[in-house]
Amino acid sequence: MGTKLNLSGVVSESIVDGPGIRMTIFTQGCPHHCKGCHNPETWAFEPRHPGDVDKILNIALKNPILQGLTFSGGEPFCQAEALDELAEKCHKNGLNVMSYSGYTFEQLMAGKDEHPEWVRLLENLDYLVDGPFILEEKSLMLLFRGSKNQRFLDVPESLRQGRAVPVDEDKLYEGTRTRK
Repeated sequence: MGTKLNLSGVVSESIVDGPGIRMTIFTQGCPHHCKGCHNPETWAFEPRHPGDVDKILNIALKNPILQGLTFSGGEPFCQAEALDELAEKCHKNGLNVMSYSGYTFEQLMAGKDEHPEWVRLLENLDYLVDGPFILEEKSLMLLFRGSKNQRFLDVPESLRQGRAVPVDEDKLYEGTRTRK
C-alpha cells in the first residue's frame, strides 16, 4: 500500500475542476476558513476518510478518458508530501496535475525553508489556482476559479521565471499537457 491521505472525498470524473476530464481529490483539513467556502466540511483536520496514494492512482489509470487529477480541499498543501508522491506517479503515467490552494504562489515559495514539501509539490504540478476564496469578489464568469483575486497559473513556467505566470486560457485546449 502507498502513502496515506486524509480525504474528504473523491469525484471520479469532473469537468469543472480543471482542463479536460479529471479525477478530483478533496483533502481534509484547511487553515484558511474562507467566508463563503463551498466546502466548509473540509476545514477540520480530524481523520475523515483514509486514502491511499497507490489505490487512487490505480483507480485513475483504469479510466481511459481521464486527462488528469485535481487536488482540492481543504488545503492540499497541508498534505503536500503525499500529494507530491501522487503527482509524480501521475506524470509518469501521462496524467497532468492541478491543485487549488488558499495560499498564493508567492506564499508557497516564501515558505520553502519551513515547508520544503510545498516546493516539491509545486514542481510536480502543471496548474495551480492560488489565493483564498473572497466572497466579495465571487464571480461565476472565471475559468476554474471562484473569486477574482484567484489566479489560474502555469506552474512550470512560474517556477522557471520565478514569478506567477497565468495560464494562457486561449491556448489551454490546444493539446493536453502531460509529462513523462
